[in-house]
Amino acid sequence: MSAPTATESPLSQLYRQHHAWLLGWLRRRLGQPEPAADLAQDTFLRLLRPGVALPAELRAPRAYLSTIAHGLLVNHWQRQDLEAAYLQALAAQPPALHPSAEEQAQTLELLLAVQRMLDGLAERPRRAFLLARLDGLGYAEIATELGVSERMVKNYMAQAMLHCLRLRGDTSP
Repeated sequence: MSAPTATESPLSQLYRQHHAWLLGWLRRRLGQPEPAADLAQDTFLRLLRPGVALPAELRAPRAYLSTIAHGLLVNHWQRQDLEAAYLQALAAQPPALHPSAEEQAQTLELLLAVQRMLDGLAERPRRAFLLARLDGLGYAEIATELGVSERMVKNYMAQAMLHCLRLRGDTSP
């Protein structure tokens, strides 16, 4: 590690000193160099976002960077899983019903946005919401699927709707 220059920003110094290490850390977890390089760059880009301040004295820079990178890694894996599930569902459809590549990309982005919205929701309300909205099941069918009462399904749906409204900023807790 070389000494920082007088005009070097803390972020530049952090990048210079730890980028190679972070790239190796991500490569070991992914087993692929290209997505690892993208995620390493995204990690440092996160530090450039408005409202994100690099701590004045960073005692454990690698722990700090790996925490940010781990979140990005989880998002990467979730995206891969969702994309694989979407492509599997698409493959089950007759080719004549396949949407265009542009429509597929838009659908995948929409699915990812829905997934992000539902991330903070408990498992059962999330499942109830998805069964109602994606599978078109009624409350009685959802109750049977989840092994709960219809009244509980109504509670789950209310929780899911409130969660979505809070994320949009339409209501306070």
